[in-house]
Amino acid sequence: MQYLKYSRSWAPMTENQFCWTILDQSCGTTIAMAAWLNSFVLSGAMYHCGLLLVLLDLSLDVVGSVSQLEIDRHLELGREFLVNGQLQDALSHYHAAVEGDPNNYLTYYKRGAVYLALGKAKFTILDLDKVLELKPDFTSARLQRGTVLLKQAQFDKAEADFRDVLAVEPHNTDALNALYKIAPTQEDLLMVDRLMRDGDYVAAAQQISRIIEVCPWSAELRERRAECYEAFEDYVSAISDVRSTTKLQSDNTQGFFKLANLHYRVGQVEESLKEIRECLKLDPEHSKCFAFYKKVKEVAKLLTNAEESKNSSDYDKCIDPAQRVLKLEPNVANVQFIAHQLLCKCYTSKSEVSQALKSCQEALKIRKEAAVYCDRAEAYLAAEMFDDAIRDFKEALEIDMSLQRARQGLLKAQQRQKLSESRDYYKILGVPRTASKRDIIKAYRKAAQKWHPDNFQEGEEKKRAEKRFIDIAAAKEVLTDDEKRAKFDQGEDPLDPESGKHQQGFNPFQEFHHFHGSPFQFKFHFN
Repeated sequence: MQYLKYSRSWAPMTENQFCWTILDQSCGTTIAMAAWLNSFVLSGAMYHCGLLLVLLDLSLDVVGSVSQLEIDRHLELGREFLVNGQLQDALSHYHAAVEGDPNNYLTYYKRGAVYLALGKAKFTILDLDKVLELKPDFTSARLQRGTVLLKQAQFDKAEADFRDVLAVEPHNTDALNALYKIAPTQEDLLMVDRLMRDGDYVAAAQQISRIIEVCPWSAELRERRAECYEAFEDYVSAISDVRSTTKLQSDNTQGFFKLANLHYRVGQVEESLKEIRECLKLDPEHSKCFAFYKKVKEVAKLLTNAEESKNSSDYDKCIDPAQRVLKLEPNVANVQFIAHQLLCKCYTSKSEVSQALKSCQEALKIRKEAAVYCDRAEAYLAAEMFDDAIRDFKEALEIDMSLQRARQGLLKAQQRQKLSESRDYYKILGVPRTASKRDIIKAYRKAAQKWHPDNFQEGEEKKRAEKRFIDIAAAKEVLTDDEKRAKFDQGEDPLDPESGKHQQGFNPFQEFHHFHGSPFQFKFHFN
């Protein structure tokens, strides 16, 4: 045999000589030679040959095309996977069958059915085009292509296919029904043009929705409806339509760019970042997507840092990134809203009431949300502006009657207002509501020394000092006891006889251990 002659002449060759000889002689080798090559490779003689893959490809060329048996096997597996709903696996086997026999119209037709099931209308059309090129009289394929074209709103092409079907089968019900839909749908589309020109976007969106019932795979129609939704600020619906276009059209960078912008406009910064990254996956050099990506990434990072700092009670670190967001984004109101709300909460927690109220007010100018009314109410409470706090908690409940935070806040504000008409232990000691126990004791000692009755002459001054001294001692008792302080902060005076919850036997002078006789006739020492 011829390959034995080659094997003898190649025996003394170097590896490189061997490889290049194979390339030179490949056109003349036989199937037997391919088998010899396989045995030669297995023996290890070609282990380091850099052209091994090329040789294997050549050996396949020598063998010839895939056998009909293998094609049939791919078709059978494709059918089984399709029946079981394993569409990607079915598609792989139909690909192999098409490659094995590129002139079999039925194989293209079956693969087109899988593409259709996957919602890949573009590839479905390409396969049906090939089917009709190979077999122009295949009526089922022509009807199927017309149906897909109609769903894509390609009316002229769809009409041509349906008329061709009816020329062969005049009573084909599917073709007749589809054909009858085309003219009215085209008229509806002209109506959409007029409505949009007139600025009636609500009616235009409703009209497009009727057309989409006939043409659900039209990316253009969904883009136009999204434009209408944007015009009357229904951004959620606009996002839904634009997302559909990214599925209907492959490599839709413009769709992802639009989607990212819409999410950003409604204040969904993380979602915006996710969509703009999808644009850059398709085209890393897309100038608009890259510029927008840099901005959104920075805003997302700042908002995340502010939120994490707020949650960890590091309010200074919360305030700085939130303020930077406002400088970075001066135009998009819903992004500014997030920053203002963070500032409202963090300034309130820092007892910087004026700044807190200003930030809350700015947030409410953008969106009147129940949570923000509660935030502002908390700031009013910190400023002891009880009427304003009560009003804001009620506003929150108007928006959301089930909001527990607003219910509890309203009760607290009302109780605090009632307390303000009697004794406020924080005011008595001159400390803020956020004062530590150490600061409270320090303030108590200072006030007690100042208002001790022994420091005053008999008469009205002494009586006023006695009353003030009792209040100071009561304030110290309540504010240095965690349980009593918590009750007071909730609007209940634990020493109020009417509450029934105060401790009996309270002695304002029990702190002093150096007096004799009358409680007002002593001097004491403060540590």
